[in-house]
Amino acid sequence: MNISQDVREILGSNEAFAGKVEQLSDDDSLFDMGLDSFGSVQLMLALEERFNVEFPDELLNRKSFASIRAISEAVSTLVRQEAA
Repeated sequence: MNISQDVREILGSNEAFAGKVEQLSDDDSLFDMGLDSFGSVQLMLALEERFNVEFPDELLNRKSFASIRAISEAVSTLVRQEAA
């Protein structure tokens, strides 16, 4: 499972990132690139559905959705917890 690739795919379906995802590095600020609070909620819901996880309240913050790397790390942690 390539979580980072899946995150990019999901981001690509967000209007702000359509056609731009390939140009993003794993550490680019998604908020600087146009992600807003509505977009981050849509992203969270899509991630929860794709990975069959639920984001706990402590991960619902800008830091968790700041970059592709941050999202991938959060999702990886949640997937591991689900598997345990």
